[in-house]
Amino acid sequence: MVLPTSGACARENGWSSSCSSPAGVGPATGCHACPGGTVLLDHSRVGLGTAVHAPATATVEAAARARARAGTPRWAGRYSLALTVFEALAAAIAGAAVLVTRPDGFSTSSPLFWAAVSLVAVWPVLLQATGAHSERVFGTGSDEFRAVGAAGFSLLAVAGFVSYATGLDLSRALVVVAVPALTVTTLVGRYAARCVLRALRTRGHCTKRVVVVGRGTAVLELVGRVRREHYAGLDVVAACVTPDDRERVARTAAVPVGGLDEVVSLAARLGADTIAVTSASETAAQYLRQLSWQLEGTGIELLVAPGLIEVAGPRLHIRPFEGLPLLSVEQPRFEGWRRVVKGGLDRLVAALALVVLAPAFLGIALAIRLTSLGPVLYRQERVGVNGQVFTMLKFRSMVVGADRQVDALRDVNISDGLLFKMRVDPRVTPVGRLLRRLSLDELPQLFNVLGGSMSLVGPRPPLPGEVARYDTSVSRRLLVKPGLTGLWQISGRSDLPWEEAVRLDLRYVENWSLAMDLLILAKTARAVLSRSGAY
Repeated sequence: MVLPTSGACARENGWSSSCSSPAGVGPATGCHACPGGTVLLDHSRVGLGTAVHAPATATVEAAARARARAGTPRWAGRYSLALTVFEALAAAIAGAAVLVTRPDGFSTSSPLFWAAVSLVAVWPVLLQATGAHSERVFGTGSDEFRAVGAAGFSLLAVAGFVSYATGLDLSRALVVVAVPALTVTTLVGRYAARCVLRALRTRGHCTKRVVVVGRGTAVLELVGRVRREHYAGLDVVAACVTPDDRERVARTAAVPVGGLDEVVSLAARLGADTIAVTSASETAAQYLRQLSWQLEGTGIELLVAPGLIEVAGPRLHIRPFEGLPLLSVEQPRFEGWRRVVKGGLDRLVAALALVVLAPAFLGIALAIRLTSLGPVLYRQERVGVNGQVFTMLKFRSMVVGADRQVDALRDVNISDGLLFKMRVDPRVTPVGRLLRRLSLDELPQLFNVLGGSMSLVGPRPPLPGEVARYDTSVSRRLLVKPGLTGLWQISGRSDLPWEEAVRLDLRYVENWSLAMDLLILAKTARAVLSRSGAY
């Protein structure tokens, strides 16, 4: 195993560094032997690339048993308890509302009263039964909300069955109003709790300790993704790779690195609760099968990246074929009824927004005309769906002739790709700087949406010069209409590197749906208010 000099201290991981050196390892190496044959590194004395041995099986099994006995992490238990209290309180309020709103009052001996009381106990139990309190769904969004929805349908089914089987006349208000209202309230509470959990994970709390396994390049890619999307709650504590990749991964990822045969031992030593395996020939079916056997009874979760990172769940399905489970990947759909609905909604929302924002348009236009010479609107050719060129509209935020100054400013370009970016651009006017910070300069693109050349949500509209230098994969951005907002807008805007912006655009193209559009629109307001990456 290889440990980088920037790794965590051995004592912090539960290792002892007071043992004597093993045979063949002198004091100058900074290695110390511990019971079970484990060799540890003194990071102040050992450089990159030093090899150490795996711990003995007995030590690993003891650590694994301790991990299994520990069960749910403390943070997950507290999180689940807080959710349970909220959900029981919501059920109590829903039941009480049904009772007090009855025009003829209620009796404590009536079936309706006891049905309302039992709601407080039944609702948390159903949420537990549908997996809504599983640590694995906390903060995930769709899986968590789906579990809550399943609990709501189950509660309706239970109420209907009890009413039919016992002949009790339960109030329609309980079934038709209280249960749906309780489900919606729980969903809202879960969303609020998810926001809090993500904020905590951003600060390094409530995370899962992960060991990443696979070929070096794939491991580094997954580590980079996990660290960029820190709200997912995954903390990479080690990696297991092929021998040729050990030093490179240790140096780049700055985590302890072991071999593919050291996964379980390394995870046990570092207290990891998750192992993430990348897709590679070294991690084929037989290897995964054996690894899953070794993890039985340890409480360690096994995750497998299918090698289709940018393909979302709705396009992936397990298809059994003669006993062989195969992963079916549906083709992305760019035509059909969903596209028609998307276009209709785009135009409807754009028309309503233009009416509502008319006073703001007038105020911005006056501010531009009174503070700088030139037109109010800036017109520029952009490339749309299927390579069609259109004229994109924006409020002018720069001095007239700003395009002709680009060549003179190339030396201060901070973009790493085809785009031109400057944090402090001398061409931007004072009013334009404010408009850009609040993304108000993009509002005239609503006219482009109304005209059908753009969509509310989509990839960033590229310049013809950019498109001329696209390779085949990047050209897939042109399969859908460019958008007023998109994944790039809610993920960092101008702060994003070129490759990351392209990756987000391609992810949208490969997985777009009406639900994704609604989610992006909901997150756009928060991204604009945060002002991150706006310059």
